[in-house]
Amino acid sequence: MTKRKTSEVDQYLAKCPKEAQGDLAKIRAAIRAAAPGATERTDYFQMPGYSYPGGFDYDGMFAWFSFKKPHIRLHVRPPTIQEHKKELASYPTTKAIVKFPLGKPIPMALVKKLVKASIKAMKDRPK
Repeated sequence: MTKRKTSEVDQYLAKCPKEAQGDLAKIRAAIRAAAPGATERTDYFQMPGYSYPGGFDYDGMFAWFSFKKPHIRLHVRPPTIQEHKKELASYPTTKAIVKFPLGKPIPMALVKKLVKASIKAMKDRPK
């Protein structure tokens, strides 16, 4: 059996508080499920992010996740938050971030939906 190489994303997760690591891993899995074949990396904003090649702005980045106490945060491209305002009414948001309270269930179906919408926003933007 080959030992799996530790990625920068694994290192990011390991540095987060234990109580946040499970939810961050779930967000990571939801993003991966919503964006098969995406590249996972930490070079943009120094947090886990996902990209597709193809000459898009922001180097093809469409989603990120992070932890900033007391929230697990999903970062997506504008105008994703505005387009899903009703579904996100019970969560604090900014122009491009949804904040999920630590210790509360995270709606993974909504996370996947937001990631897919963020990919669409990236691809639909004029080059």
